[in-house]
Amino acid sequence: MAPVSRRARLATGALIAALAAPLALAQKDYPTRPVRLIVPLAPGGGQDTVARILGGRLSEILGQQILVDNRPGGGSVIASELVANAPPDGHTIYLASTTFVAAPSLHRRLPFDPHKDFAPVTRVSTAPGALVIHPSLPAKSVKELVALARARPGELTFGSAGIGAQSHFSGELFKMMAGIDIVHVPYRGSGPATTAQLAGEIAISFVNPIPTMPHVKAGKLRMLAVTTAGRWPLLAELPTIAEFGVPGFQNIIWSGVVVPAATPKAIISQLQRGVAQAAQSPEVKKHLERQGTLPFGPDTPDKFAAFLEAEIAKWKKVARQAGIKPD
Repeated sequence: MAPVSRRARLATGALIAALAAPLALAQKDYPTRPVRLIVPLAPGGGQDTVARILGGRLSEILGQQILVDNRPGGGSVIASELVANAPPDGHTIYLASTTFVAAPSLHRRLPFDPHKDFAPVTRVSTAPGALVIHPSLPAKSVKELVALARARPGELTFGSAGIGAQSHFSGELFKMMAGIDIVHVPYRGSGPATTAQLAGEIAISFVNPIPTMPHVKAGKLRMLAVTTAGRWPLLAELPTIAEFGVPGFQNIIWSGVVVPAATPKAIISQLQRGVAQAAQSPEVKKHLERQGTLPFGPDTPDKFAAFLEAEIAKWKKVARQAGIKPD
């Protein structure tokens, strides 16, 4: 084979550089317009608050406006389908949470594949749930509650914000792991469920501890434990369910960013860095802590992907055990 001349090598190098230039330019210039942050909930509270707090700082980091786009309905299916079919250019991102990983357990046919149609970016935040009971129950600890439920099978009720909600799956996981028979009563949202518990209509619930704390301090509800594996730094006085009653129990409230599956890795990496920087910034951390939430990290797309797969498998098992049949 004849040796390649210096002129030919230079020409080949120039051609490669010319072909690579548009891709490099596209990556460098991302984002080129406002980014939509899809939230599968109505405005106000919960993960919507996380999205708005995060979005404000992320817009400064990326140099483009972050538009929070609320798409409630279908237990997150409407929002998930929208993101799955969005252009994979990083301008549509999704703040996923438990409803995203619970969907395969609740729907026989989804208009998307949760394993193949999304690319994980990073987990954003994590928070505890709390096990709360009506004060009429003669239980002062998780251990006493489990003993009471075993002594009165099928008599105690637990309320939730609806079938497939975080509060529902927490109750079913508790029921399964504790080996007790408590009856699920679904409501249309966390507000009506709390109202029902305050009125004594339901005995047990799994809630966000921060908005529930005023009822606890007033003696209208009794908070027994948090749902995290270890004690929560912001509520260190509360034991965990695993600590005193149900070893191995854990169910956290979390949020994380995913994008359409074909999004370039360079954009995913840029988003991962931007979201992590935003979540760890002092102003965002301060706002999150007011909600009883902490930023999660550092995290990588691979670690987040493994977490999502484990969560999907976990809730499928709980759904089968609970007899929840997909629609």
